Amino acid sequence: MYVNKGSGKRHIGNQLSYFNDGDLILIGSNLPHFGFTEGFTSNKKETIVQINHDFLGESFFDVPEMGKISQLLGRSKLGISFHGNTKSSVGDKIEQLYWDNDFDRVVNLLLILGQLAESQEYSILNAEGYALEIETQDNTRIESIYNFVRNNYKRHLALEEIADEVSMTVPSFCRYFKKISGKTFTRFVNEYRLVHASKLLAQMPTSITEICFESGFSNFSHFNKLFKNFTGKSPSAYRNDVKKILN
Repeated sequence: MYVNKGSGKRHIGNQLSYFNDGDLILIGSNLPHFGFTEGFTSNKKETIVQINHDFLGESFFDVPEMGKISQLLGRSKLGISFHGNTKSSVGDKIEQLYWDNDFDRVVNLLLILGQLAESQEYSILNAEGYALEIETQDNTRIESIYNFVRNNYKRHLALEEIADEVSMTVPSFCRYFKKISGKTFTRFVNEYRLVHASKLLAQMPTSITEICFESGFSNFSHFNKLFKNFTGKSPSAYRNDVKKILN
């Protein structure tokens, strides 16, 4: 997926983050993903290319010549974000696919995958070593949980409430969510709030105290501590660094 300019929140597997100058990501199959650009942002264009794993046959990527691309597709199960010259160069080529005829589209897609496979300008999104790759039947339940958090993160979320939302008991829900995401539900909600706070810090001149409460936190010192643990920086240092990047 290529976002030409603009900003938004990434939600890839069990990883949440914020981008502010476009995005180029490669997402493997069965890896839940939500978010991306928002209606009020200034993104020019968002282009998505979806392919079946066997779109060129079951064993096409098994031949030696496809070795690097095969490794790339393996890494994509964790979600990959590309940056630097790779993002702009490949982004232009992805947008051009729309205008290609059928044959050229396949050839140029392979050239894109080849360039991504050679690039060193990338980050693994689920870098903690836990790959959230779910079965198809789990996707609806996970999507319900994620949508519930997205719509209600500004207020207190009780475990009883979210468990009831997906028709589970609290102990069953806690075990299920930890198994499927690698983290507790409380940690997940707090990380979602922190990503929202990072977006506000980058885009809005609002005071940090107001951003704390706007993001669903009720305790300012607790917010500061969690934000620094999550980003490695205090909220004020994070805002200053983003300003330097944008300038």
